Amino acid sequence: MLQSIPKDDNYLHKGLRKQLVQLLRDKGITDERVLAAIDAVPRHFFLDPAFERQAYENRAFPITANQTISHPYTVAFQTQLLDIKKYDKVLEIGTGSAYQACVLGELGITLYTIERQRALYDYVGQFFFLKKYPNIKRFYGDGFEGLPSFAPFDKIIITCGAPFIPPKLVVQLKPGGIMIIPVGEDEKQKMIRITKNKDGTLKQEDLGDFSFVPMLQGKNN
Repeated sequence: MLQSIPKDDNYLHKGLRKQLVQLLRDKGITDERVLAAIDAVPRHFFLDPAFERQAYENRAFPITANQTISHPYTVAFQTQLLDIKKYDKVLEIGTGSAYQACVLGELGITLYTIERQRALYDYVGQFFFLKKYPNIKRFYGDGFEGLPSFAPFDKIIITCGAPFIPPKLVVQLKPGGIMIIPVGEDEKQKMIRITKNKDGTLKQEDLGDFSFVPMLQGKNN
């Protein structure tokens, strides 16, 4: 459970994060910047205190509004696929617990993140740890619409299972940019990396099966 009051991050937590980073390295995460970001973000801050140790296992957990905090491997995998460069302008669809947002925030980017669940958007707004990241800009809105007034974006990451590739997000992706999106309407989705060529054409790569909560249209008040 996210809290407005700071939590402790002690040697036990830091040791568990080191073990998690090694697990991710063993599972094929090679970008040392991504691994350092995972090591820097206390995942137990994003969960109920009862799950202090389990927070550093490679597993998802339920959070407010019937959403989930993704597996650390999924967070690291999507982040690595983005090929983040310092000062990139990145759009995230699905703020959720803000764990993915904070991992991205560690990489020196400006992040624009959208959440459609009003209860979750408000809940995360009380989270003390976000104060560390003035480079994270939160919005309540419809992820299918993106943020046209802030476009174009160097990178776009979708952290929920989309039924299709939203055309408005493709338009908001800068030429040469990368979008990472899980696509599919079943329990499993295909992780797709879209690279927008300079001439506006798209290159798509299928990078395996994952499982996300569904990406839904509109806002949920």
